[in-house]
Amino acid sequence: MREPLVPSAEELAVLSPFERFAFRLTHRMNLGRWKRFWTWCQNFFGAGWIHISTYNLMRVYGLENVEAVDHTRPILLVANHRSFFDMYVVSTTLFRKTKWQKQLFFPVRGRFYYQNPIGMLVNLIMGWWSMYPPFFVTGKNPMPEKRAFDKYSMRRLAQLSREGAGNVIGFHPEGTRNKNNDPYSFLRPQPGLGKLIKEANPQVIPVFVAGLGNNLAKQVLGNWFGGDKIRIHFGAQLDLSEFIAKRDHVRTYKEIGEFVMGKIGELGETDRALYGNELTTEDAEEI
Repeated sequence: MREPLVPSAEELAVLSPFERFAFRLTHRMNLGRWKRFWTWCQNFFGAGWIHISTYNLMRVYGLENVEAVDHTRPILLVANHRSFFDMYVVSTTLFRKTKWQKQLFFPVRGRFYYQNPIGMLVNLIMGWWSMYPPFFVTGKNPMPEKRAFDKYSMRRLAQLSREGAGNVIGFHPEGTRNKNNDPYSFLRPQPGLGKLIKEANPQVIPVFVAGLGNNLAKQVLGNWFGGDKIRIHFGAQLDLSEFIAKRDHVRTYKEIGEFVMGKIGELGETDRALYGNELTTEDAEEI
């Protein structure tokens, strides 16, 4: 495996002093012995408390699809996004129900996690520093002056998706939480997913998650006093060779994103057939 990519001086220069500090620290925490230590914490403490908070409600399907892939190569888990906790419960499932060695990476918007001490604290406490690498030119308030740094983040994310036994990258192609009350609705996928897949050609597994809310206290109490079932559906590894063979173009990125979201939608239809009659109006509760 090659040495981890680092940003150039010019790419770092577009960040504020605090953003540079936050990135350098988080980057270091995602390398070597530090990454192994935080992965152990994530496995023991993080997955532990999430399990205690959800075990009565958790329903997992298709885990054999994750077990069937090549664990000497990175895995890109591509999931719908309705709750702040989607990838936490997915990662907990992998830690508790699979035995192969893994380390997690969740690319995030840099505006919160890399711009103030509270964001860094959340990354430590909730993510064990795994909310990495950061992207700044995203969402409703993009910061185009930081586009140069985002180019580095995409190169680094592609490296993590291409190289490294046990690398598991959690990715939300919708780019932001879907606040529609219909748990089987989806936002339009962003082209970043297609660009990543086209460049890195990782093993891609679609995931559909439902039943999680955004009220942490209510979510935890629901485990003992009755709450919506938390459903995680892992799909089979996707064959994306048709798209990988196409030319490197935004249209190809969009086609990949739409194809992947379609597969997530198919998992959603499986869930609808199983649980559609049990849904409550709070299934996709908004904060």
